[in-house]
Amino acid sequence: MAVKMRLQRHGSKKRPFYFIVVADGRSPRDGKFIQKLGTYNPLTVPATIQIDRQKALDWLQKGAQPTDTVRRILSFKGVLFLKHLLRGVGLGLFDEATAMEKFTKWSSEHEAHVTRRQGAHKKSRMDKRNQPVVKKVAEVPATPVATATETPEAEAPAAEETKTEE
Repeated sequence: MAVKMRLQRHGSKKRPFYFIVVADGRSPRDGKFIQKLGTYNPLTVPATIQIDRQKALDWLQKGAQPTDTVRRILSFKGVLFLKHLLRGVGLGLFDEATAMEKFTKWSSEHEAHVTRRQGAHKKSRMDKRNQPVVKKVAEVPATPVATATETPEAEAPAAEETKTEE
């Protein structure tokens, strides 16, 4: 039996909301599942993701295969990085305390990055709201206007005529 970690769609038409579930690979998308791991709401900016890291890590270690979207979600939340670190612990590359230290360091940097992105998004939205509305005016065909180079040529013959009269 192939076990998949995938999204189960909920929500109304054009308003998606997903459950992140572990299900048999043969079951339908919105059908029977083994366990619910969390939720994913792509409509908020940034997308709202709530997931139980420990359950997801347990299922990954048991061999559950995430779909592409769920893999990106797990990577964003740090579950795949934690799995990577725990594999290093199992191979004897470093101890578990070092792995948890690396994970907490990554997690704090990641949270700071996410809050910066949220702040930048809020600032850009406020700037858009505060910009004055510029209305397009229909273009009126321009009338020909005498340029500065044309004016001396027109005056030059008159100046010559006055000299000849004297």
